[in-house]
Amino acid sequence: MQSYANENSEVNGLERALTAFLSPGKLAGLLAPVLIRACKTGKVSYDEVEEIAKDDSEDVLLLGFELRLLLPTRSARGTLEWGDAVLVAKPGEMYKMPNVVKCLVEEAIRTGRWDPDNAVAKVFMIMGESEWEKVPKLVQKLGEEAKNRKTNAIQIKRVCRELDLEDKVDLLIAELKASGVMSPKLGSLTEVIREGSPIYELNPSLSLNRRGK
Repeated sequence: MQSYANENSEVNGLERALTAFLSPGKLAGLLAPVLIRACKTGKVSYDEVEEIAKDDSEDVLLLGFELRLLLPTRSARGTLEWGDAVLVAKPGEMYKMPNVVKCLVEEAIRTGRWDPDNAVAKVFMIMGESEWEKVPKLVQKLGEEAKNRKTNAIQIKRVCRELDLEDKVDLLIAELKASGVMSPKLGSLTEVIREGSPIYELNPSLSLNRRGK
């Protein structure tokens, strides 16, 4: 009984956080328990999603993927690039949760708030980044300047310089990718040539309801 009460409280807290940027309703109510399940181990199977969402499983997975809260492990080209991920909603499929999203969900369960800055700080502190307190501002500025959720190495270097992090650019780029804050867009060769720099997709879940805005 106590376990059920705790589980219900977790779902309510996360659902409240999600409805800060999602319309209250069926999908938000189904996405919350799916994210909680994925948060426990860092991944969730289609069978587990179906157990929760039933006939709405595909819609829940699509929403989770669009927000980069859940990423299919199936890839069109065998890379970790989000753009190569192939969403298939059927038994046997697995979906992983980025580390920064895990921190987002854990905090949302506890507080009922969606707090990207806190999640970014927490995941970088866990990773052992000595300048973890500056990283939320880095991610926020990159998000503000991004076009269609995209940034590039030149922009990252410039913002790092503004935050006195220029000597850590390469390390921070690696950490931003490892944490799930961003993903390389390796397939966009034309864009890379045009930009003159590697291009990255920023995780949209970190731009939602930032500090309540």
